[in-house]
Amino acid sequence: MKKKLIEVALPLEAINRASAREKSIRHGHPSTLHLWWARRPLAACRAVLFASLVDDPSSHPERFPTEGEQEQERQRLFALIEELVKWENSNNEEVLARARKEILDSTDGNPPPVYDPFCGGGSIPLEAQRLGLKAYASDLNPVAVLITKAMIEIPPKFKDRPPVHPNQEPELIGRQWKRAEGLAEDIRYYGRWMRDEAYKRIGHLYPTVQLPAEQGGGQATVIAWLWARTVTCPNPACQAEMPLISSFWLSKKKGREAWIEPVVDRSVRPARISFRVQTGSGKPQESIKIGRGAQFRCLACGTATQDQHVKNEGTNSRMGQKLMAIVAEGARGRIYLPPIQEHVKIALSAQPQWFPEGQIAEDSRWFSPPLFGLSHFHHIFTRRQLVALTTFSDLVGEAKDLIQADAASAGLPDDGDGFEAGGSASRAYAEAVATYLALGVDRLADRQTTICSWDIGYVKIRNTFARQAIPMVWDYAEGNPFSNSTGNFLGAIDWIYKVVQILPVSNDGFAIQQDATQLNSKGNIFATDPPYYDNIGYADLSDFFYIWLRRSLSRIYGQLFATMLVPKGEELVATPYRFNGDKGKAKSFFEKGMRHTFDRIHKLQHPEYPLTVYYAFKQAESSAEDANGDVHVASTGWETMLEALLRSGFGIVGTWPLRTELMNRSVGLGTNALASSIVLACRKRPETATTVTRRDFLLELKSRASQFTPDVTKSEHCPGGSGSVRNRAGHGDFFSLRQGT
Repeated sequence: MKKKLIEVALPLEAINRASAREKSIRHGHPSTLHLWWARRPLAACRAVLFASLVDDPSSHPERFPTEGEQEQERQRLFALIEELVKWENSNNEEVLARARKEILDSTDGNPPPVYDPFCGGGSIPLEAQRLGLKAYASDLNPVAVLITKAMIEIPPKFKDRPPVHPNQEPELIGRQWKRAEGLAEDIRYYGRWMRDEAYKRIGHLYPTVQLPAEQGGGQATVIAWLWARTVTCPNPACQAEMPLISSFWLSKKKGREAWIEPVVDRSVRPARISFRVQTGSGKPQESIKIGRGAQFRCLACGTATQDQHVKNEGTNSRMGQKLMAIVAEGARGRIYLPPIQEHVKIALSAQPQWFPEGQIAEDSRWFSPPLFGLSHFHHIFTRRQLVALTTFSDLVGEAKDLIQADAASAGLPDDGDGFEAGGSASRAYAEAVATYLALGVDRLADRQTTICSWDIGYVKIRNTFARQAIPMVWDYAEGNPFSNSTGNFLGAIDWIYKVVQILPVSNDGFAIQQDATQLNSKGNIFATDPPYYDNIGYADLSDFFYIWLRRSLSRIYGQLFATMLVPKGEELVATPYRFNGDKGKAKSFFEKGMRHTFDRIHKLQHPEYPLTVYYAFKQAESSAEDANGDVHVASTGWETMLEALLRSGFGIVGTWPLRTELMNRSVGLGTNALASSIVLACRKRPETATTVTRRDFLLELKSRASQFTPDVTKSEHCPGGSGSVRNRAGHGDFFSLRQGT
């Protein structure tokens, strides 16, 4: 059996550097197609797949008889990997062609398909496709499946085609369309059509503002309305409508400072609180938020609320909202204006005809709104936001019909088959474009909730999922989908357009919904990033997007959106709340599921190639004392996953720590975040494998991961290889798990 490069050495420094840099890439990066949590960097996936297929020079002693010659050849492969992982070379055909040739040479011209049974955000199958491989992906989560379809399945089917929309600009006529550029152009065109149609129907709900003379006068488009939630002051002698405000700042940009100044009218009972906007020199009054959770000081009487009072107000439907300020688009930047009562009246006049009925998960680790009475998804949207999102969602279906008619006029036949039935003509094409338009509605939804706060540094609306949770937000920003600023619909479509036009289309890709414990596709090489024990509630988080995708696309993907919410019963996470808080039952469920999954992979994995498994290293740790009185520390998620992997008959032949997350993420600051991944290269274990105890193996992995810091890759270097690292998992020897240890 030929040893693969990943079993011997890798240029880790170059891979980590490219992976870290990738996090700062914005326009065109596939991660901006649709939000997904804990997505693996493309650079790391590309390098790992390449190294899993390409032979290590030691496998060819007839060509490289000495260690020196083997090392020289290894360095040549490293140089190619260092070029391959650069973001700028993602579509560099010269570099990709060289990589594909190496893969073909090492696989006798017949590389196996790559299968990821936990596809998530689709990074692994996308990079398999980029390397010229057939890519198969599956996930139980329909949101993950749809994202992956949009990346690997749709673009190859409609590659090199011109757009079908009419009224094309002169520069588009006669142009040569490559990859999915024509598809992307139609996404942009029909996205604009949706925006214009939506404005005709609901534009009256988004009034402009009259600017004061000192701000240039005239009408201006509103970027956002800034609201504060309110409760009744707990002081019986006060009873004022008490705003819950985290900060009075509107902008901390140098030279553009602005803040809210509260005004308390005590001449009436209860006292009335209003707001003015101040700019220039100075600063706002001290914050009225006085502790963690829902602890605020009343502006009228100074009484402090307790967390429980605010929870009682919310759960009894007594929580309100009050407009604090309006942010408008000025000729030279943001303009901050005081509340306008007519705008309040218009906002409250919105009457949604539909709202999502799904319930937010009752898991306070990730979802705090239910603690305050916001128990269902429609509770975290304003009336106006619900009207806007349902309008755009309805327009996805109308756009699909228009696209199909335009496609037929452009010469595409109507074979009657939709995209899911394998069609590639007018109906299937219309459904494909509609898929991306629905993803645009999802991107809009992420900026259109009462969980979106105002960023006083970047002076823009934050998205709902600033971290892997839906937290409670007290003062929120309601964006204008028809503005030209963050949170508008055309902006959402533009992000998608820039991704689709550069997606790889060299090979077919396939994404299906499937329970990973039921895998049945033999002869693939498996590469996957399995669930992180109880760190991320993928299904519960995905419900937020699912409710809108289901409304927009259920007629196209009937099976994928057959359930009211994302399926959870079979999801492989150790989430105690699904087992009435029983951590033991949650752990047992995860263990059994992972064992069944790796048992299936063991039966189906191509015997000539290693399985690669990504797993986040920094997770909650536990300590235990063994029979000898020695205390050792292990990650519960690590231990459970590794035991399932090793007991399924795999041996570990390579362990590679990769830097896969930036440390400036809000979830990463000061936390035990998913910052480093260990990539395990695994082979089917022979009967003669050397055995080690689980404790020894975990200590070895912990030692390997500790070599890496956020800024510097400290590693064991290969002779003469800059930034390259030797495999320390026995240099190709097998680690296995002795029964009962």
